[in-house]
Amino acid sequence: MYNLALIGAGRIGRIHAANAKAHPGLTLMAIVDPVAAAAESLAAETGARVTSLDAALSDPAIAGVIVASSTDTHLDYAGRAIAAGKAVFCEKPIDLNLGRARGAAGDFAGKPLFLGFNRRFDPNFQALKARLDAGEVGALETLHITSHDPSPPPVSYVKVSGGLFKDMAIHDFDMARWMLGEPVAQVFASASCLVDPAIGEAGDVDTAKILLKTASGRICMISNSRRSGYGYDQRIEAFGSAGMLQAANVTESTVQVWTEAGAASAPFQNFFLDRYAAAYVAEMAHFAEILGGATPAIGYEDGVEALVLAEAAGESARKGAVVTL
Repeated sequence: MYNLALIGAGRIGRIHAANAKAHPGLTLMAIVDPVAAAAESLAAETGARVTSLDAALSDPAIAGVIVASSTDTHLDYAGRAIAAGKAVFCEKPIDLNLGRARGAAGDFAGKPLFLGFNRRFDPNFQALKARLDAGEVGALETLHITSHDPSPPPVSYVKVSGGLFKDMAIHDFDMARWMLGEPVAQVFASASCLVDPAIGEAGDVDTAKILLKTASGRICMISNSRRSGYGYDQRIEAFGSAGMLQAANVTESTVQVWTEAGAASAPFQNFFLDRYAAAYVAEMAHFAEILGGATPAIGYEDGVEALVLAEAAGESARKGAVVTL
């Protein structure tokens, strides 16, 4: 049984808290959050105690720390927890500043840091990856990743998010690296503000198409939108030399209605916490394995490499030109 501290009692922190509480090998012991009401509410639900960051990191009974605080605190809190000898499960991205993230890499070398790119733990995406690696459709040639939100986030969130490439597409950059199986050599991105003018006024974009190309010539196309108009659209298509693999959207149920007017199925799951619920559970199970000595499936360098692609996409979109890495 491993004792955990959770930093951040917001939306994603509450998901991790519930999954930690449900895991038979983990005990959520402490919760840290500057908003006292949020920390106390979550502590009451989970049986944990509210404490300070310094107290949690200095407690020898706590083996692992979950960093689910605001993005601008990820690198600092993860680094402090690693320095205190804790295993760390940190939400993505590791930081919004590539130079800062690269500069801190030495502090995390060989350390038990697990970065929360949860989509690698989605059972459908894992099954696609396994069949791709098994050669069922031959050698991978091109990859299509679609990630469209059902509706845009509040502008107040956009202003502190780091922008579409570092906040939203960062997941897709990690998926692309994982699926392609080789480093990306070139990035081209085109982006617009088509959904909400207020997002543009805040200095961000809400719609983007991104092309990634590896040195061997493999191509990945990523489609991002802050509003689909039809639900949470999360698909992957992998085109190989002998066929195609597809992971389609997940619907709210498998029930369909067939009438003379045609066939109708249930709507897509409309919220990321529902769509990736199984992935979040699997992430926590993997963190328990890391506490037991396993190597993190996603480490610090993966976070840095995804941030490299996000920076390159932003540069490409601004300049209207290919960025070579």
